[in-house]
Amino acid sequence: MLYARFNAESTMNTFMLNLFDTRHEQRITGVSSFIGEDASGCFGLQAHHARFMTTLVFGLARFRLAEAWQYLALPGAVAYFNHNELTISTRHFLIDTNLERISQQLLAEEENLHTTRESLHNLEQAMLKRILTLKRKSSYE
Repeated sequence: MLYARFNAESTMNTFMLNLFDTRHEQRITGVSSFIGEDASGCFGLQAHHARFMTTLVFGLARFRLAEAWQYLALPGAVAYFNHNELTISTRHFLIDTNLERISQQLLAEEENLHTTRESLHNLEQAMLKRILTLKRKSSYE
């Protein structure tokens, strides 16, 4: 009887974390708290929080599972807490218990994102130049 009561109390003080990205989804039960960051700063969520929605900034969040912290690397995300479930939708996420290792992975992700954005900017500039060249040629004809 004591075990069942303890188990029920610990379940009542936890919530489910649903993670969705472009490639997969992961559901994690037994989360006791979540700490993230949005444009206004850091915030925390615990079980039975009121309905809440925000956009997370690029960086690290963390959540407590049993007595251990898990780190969650995100290149920005939408977070929605409702009915004792936190749902996070993002382009890509990484989970690790080692802060240093996940920080290195996040840094590599940020560098890749910067390179991609730079390439897209260069492509856009080249396309605009080409369109202007074609427009000039057609106006001479």
